[in-house]
Amino acid sequence: MSVSTIAAISTPLSVGGLAVIRISGENALGIADKIFKPFKSSSKKLPSEMDGYTCAYGRVVCDGQTLDDVVLTVFKAPHSYTGLDTVEISCHGGVYLARKILRLVFDSGAVPAEAGEFTKLAFLNGKLGLTQAEAVMDILGAEGDAALKSARLIKEGGMYKKIKSVSNSLVKLLGSLAAWADYPDEDIPKTDGKTVLETMKKAAADIGQILNDYDAGRVLREGIDTAIVGRPNVGKSTLMNALLGYDRSIVTTAAGTTRDVIEETVRLGDVKLKLCDTAGMRDTSDEVEAIGVERAKKKLEDAQLVIAVLDGSQPLTDTDRELLQTLQGRRRIVVVNKSDLPQVNDLAYSDDENILYVSANTGEGLERITQRVNDLFKLGQVSDGTHMFANERQRRLCMRAREFLDRAIDALEAGETIDAVTVCIDEATNALLQLSGEKVTEAVVDDVFSRFCVGK
Repeated sequence: MSVSTIAAISTPLSVGGLAVIRISGENALGIADKIFKPFKSSSKKLPSEMDGYTCAYGRVVCDGQTLDDVVLTVFKAPHSYTGLDTVEISCHGGVYLARKILRLVFDSGAVPAEAGEFTKLAFLNGKLGLTQAEAVMDILGAEGDAALKSARLIKEGGMYKKIKSVSNSLVKLLGSLAAWADYPDEDIPKTDGKTVLETMKKAAADIGQILNDYDAGRVLREGIDTAIVGRPNVGKSTLMNALLGYDRSIVTTAAGTTRDVIEETVRLGDVKLKLCDTAGMRDTSDEVEAIGVERAKKKLEDAQLVIAVLDGSQPLTDTDRELLQTLQGRRRIVVVNKSDLPQVNDLAYSDDENILYVSANTGEGLERITQRVNDLFKLGQVSDGTHMFANERQRRLCMRAREFLDRAIDALEAGETIDAVTVCIDEATNALLQLSGEKVTEAVVDDVFSRFCVGK
């Protein structure tokens, strides 16, 4: 495969200690030979004469003039990130300087890299599976230890290997069925229904385990859409401010102060909560407040997690009870606020572990919210053996494979012939091959890598 030699600045475009210009392709070493001159103290080798995984100290030269003193690193095909000859030039971290060196690289024969093109080359050259390549973006965007760990697990290929194992077993099964059907006169043993059923059930179980891990992975990467709801003056805004660590929502003793949805992000341990402080739930004749209440109800419906706030210093109201009833079966945390005041709330009888007694005013009990979030989303179960998705594309294909396997299993157990379920097995296999990137359209590949930054 002949591709253009591409180049890009692979570090952020801002002033820093270093900037890195990455060049990769068949002519990467030749381009480096044109612009790089080693210092006398070094071996005087040109980049094309250097061994892979070696560095040289020298200068970048344009029209006989030195642009900068740099360190040049050589990675030779196929032992590079892209699988092609690659050169990285580390210069001083000035934006103008980095761009000037990049223009010199373009003038010497390279073309600008597109978004994600270096990683796309790694995929096309067999250095990474598609699921692993997609995980690179999550590594770049990780905002916590757990998110970084989940991205690393995907990058290292745990899920890819699992999917590959399942698809290989189904491909082998389809091959056996096709061989027996196409060459009936040959001495090929017929694959019996029991073997087919066992193979499909194991494949479905393996896929099911991966699907079960989806929520934890998504939460670590994207955070949790969280709605803080309750009656006016129960302490919703105070709670939000306490979680944020600064005053974001206006707090007064007047009911109906919060009239719109106020959104902020806070990190609790390893998880990010995308908080929405909503207008107090109540019937109101105020037109503006009424709009806020309707928006609050919409946020409640859409939220992945609901924090329902009650006032522990007051008896439960009908509005409180209606809210609690609405949240049955939802991922929710019931915060009984104002624990620093005398308690008259009648929830003390409940053994619901999702009911937490806190004081947003003093901070008492707030740490329990972090633990409940971890428990509700099973974040403590994330380990090196966890297989997580990088995105919705992967989950959708996995669900498609599981759906067709379930159809085939049900049909076979209902007495259908093996021939009748083969098409379902084939569809499940195709979904898994698309997931791993072994059977995927160019449009899908382009869409995946278009989300990357230039230079990666």
